[in-house]
Amino acid sequence: MRKAAFVLLAALVPLASAMAEPDWKGVEAALGRPAALQPDGVRRFGFPRSDLVVQVDGFAVRPALALGSWLAFVEHGGVTEVMGDLVLTQPEVNPVLRRLHAGGLAATALHNHLLRAAPATMYLHVHGHGEAVALARALRTALEASATPLGPPGPAAAAPDFDLAPLDRIIGTAGKVNGGVWQAVLPRPERILEAGMPTPASLGTGMAINVEPLEAGRVAAAGDLVLLADEVEPVQRALAEHSIEVTALHNHTLREEPRLFYMHFWAVGPVEAVATGLRAALDRTAVKRG
Repeated sequence: MRKAAFVLLAALVPLASAMAEPDWKGVEAALGRPAALQPDGVRRFGFPRSDLVVQVDGFAVRPALALGSWLAFVEHGGVTEVMGDLVLTQPEVNPVLRRLHAGGLAATALHNHLLRAAPATMYLHVHGHGEAVALARALRTALEASATPLGPPGPAAAAPDFDLAPLDRIIGTAGKVNGGVWQAVLPRPERILEAGMPTPASLGTGMAINVEPLEAGRVAAAGDLVLLADEVEPVQRALAEHSIEVTALHNHTLREEPRLFYMHFWAVGPVEAVATGLRAALDRTAVKRG
């Protein structure tokens, strides 16, 4: 009898594991687009605000530079966690927020990323735990309170016509081109927890650097540097020494360990000068580059 029970239990374990796996196809159906599976197991969904024409310092900001809403899902022992950052106009903020609350999701931060943007944009960070498809449906309902494009993603933007090699070499990582913008996400070396759960870089704890080509070898750079408290002032000084603006400093989550601060930046200038300034800032953190 014991042997038969053991055989039955052994047969049921794979079935239980399969049942515990989130319905990722259902999540994709609810959000209207496929996920991008990251090396750390996170599934990310991008919602670029291609409907907005936002200008900073006289030029239009590409969505991939600083107007990219995103949602990231990860599974923790049968419970799905979602984090994200929604790019919203000011009139959209509270309608979206009310729908997030109705769907059982929390807003953990609301702030700007850019200065001098016209129209002004706000960035609403979201967080939730639960069943994956239910979370996705609640987020879709919240997004529908904004003008965020929710149809199938359009064709990829043309690749930038500038030399990427200086960025890879100076910053010390091989970036990827997305939406005509060079992008890199640099993970921190610490094990980061949020409410006791592991929080990988793709869930929003990685340093994000985005670089858009302009004219005559110049670029615009935006993103956020994820810092420990002791790194905040040295990084501010390094950016200032290289004429890179700090545009915001804040938290994105509520219960992370160790405590993290997100420093957003803005730079316009020759590609090597901008890359050198960003590398100087990175060198004042625990993030090691090549």
